[in-house]
Amino acid sequence: MAAVQQLEESWSEDDIHAPFLRIVTSTPTPLRTGPTLAERRARRSRMLARRRRTLVGLALIAGIIILSIPGHAFGGITGSGLPTDLASSSVIASGTQYVVQPGDTLMTIARMVNPINPAQAFHALTDELGSSVVVAGEHVVIP
Repeated sequence: MAAVQQLEESWSEDDIHAPFLRIVTSTPTPLRTGPTLAERRARRSRMLARRRRTLVGLALIAGIIILSIPGHAFGGITGSGLPTDLASSSVIASGTQYVVQPGDTLMTIARMVNPINPAQAFHALTDELGSSVVVAGEHVVIP
C-alpha cells in the first residue's frame, strides 16, 4: 500500500524540476487481530466433532437404558395370553402342583391360575377334580 504526501512548500519557476508529490510507503495496520481464519475454522471443526461424539454417546446410553427395562413395562404378553406382570407375579403355571392352603376355595385358586378369566380356569379345575370342593392340604394339579 502506498500513500501520497503533499508538500506545503512554495516553489519558484527554477524549482520546476522538483516533484510536487512524494510517495510514502508504510506498513499496513491489520484490520483484525487474534487467531487466523484457518485456526478459527479448525477450532470450530473440533467443537462440532466433540458435540457429535457427545450426542452419539447420549443416544447410546439412552438406548441401553430403554433396552434394560423389562418387557412387561411396555405391555408385553406371555405365550399363555396373560400380561407378563400378571404371569410373573401370582399366576400359577399349567402343569404345576398346588397345595391347597387354609381358606382357599376353587375360585381363589382359579383366580391365581387365570386372573383375567377365572371362570375358564374354574371349569377346568372342576373337570380335573370332579368336584367344586377343595380341602386344605390337598394337592391339585393345575390343568
